[in-house]
Amino acid sequence: MELFGYSLENIYLVLLLLSGAIMLLYLLFGDAIEGVWGAFGLFNPTTILAFITIFSGSGYLFESISSISSFIALLISIVISLIASFLLHFFILVPLKSAEESLAYTENSLEGRVGKVIIPIPADGYGEVVIESYSGMISKPASSYNNSPIEEGERVLIIDVVSGVLQVTDYEQAIDFYKE
Repeated sequence: MELFGYSLENIYLVLLLLSGAIMLLYLLFGDAIEGVWGAFGLFNPTTILAFITIFSGSGYLFESISSISSFIALLISIVISLIASFLLHFFILVPLKSAEESLAYTENSLEGRVGKVIIPIPADGYGEVVIESYSGMISKPASSYNNSPIEEGERVLIIDVVSGVLQVTDYEQAIDFYKE
């Protein structure tokens, strides 16, 4: 069958090559494209490019290998592409997006958490505290909230974060203070 004077096999092949090239560019410049694409917000570019690539690839295979009619091959290619794009979106892209968000933390989210001193904190100086999180260990500079020295290995309570520096107090003293 021909469309616009070209065989469907050639149309599918050109579409496959173009979508493959666009997919390669998207891999290289994806962050910039996501920023521009975010204004539209309707569809994920990865899902659209996957649909076009799978559609053109399966259409090309059906036209070149099988003897079914071009219309049936077109319908089967659309169904295959829809199913593959659906699976890609809901079972790969959505979980990756939520996993990516869960790795981030803000400085305000550290307040009230308990950490461990890995570099001693002098009375009027800086040390270092490590905090365990779901994504691993977070290591931040720290100073004593009430200007008392804190030894290495002590558990501390994060009171505040000022300019990226944790303001901490000894955890045991904070518990005793709140019990009174």
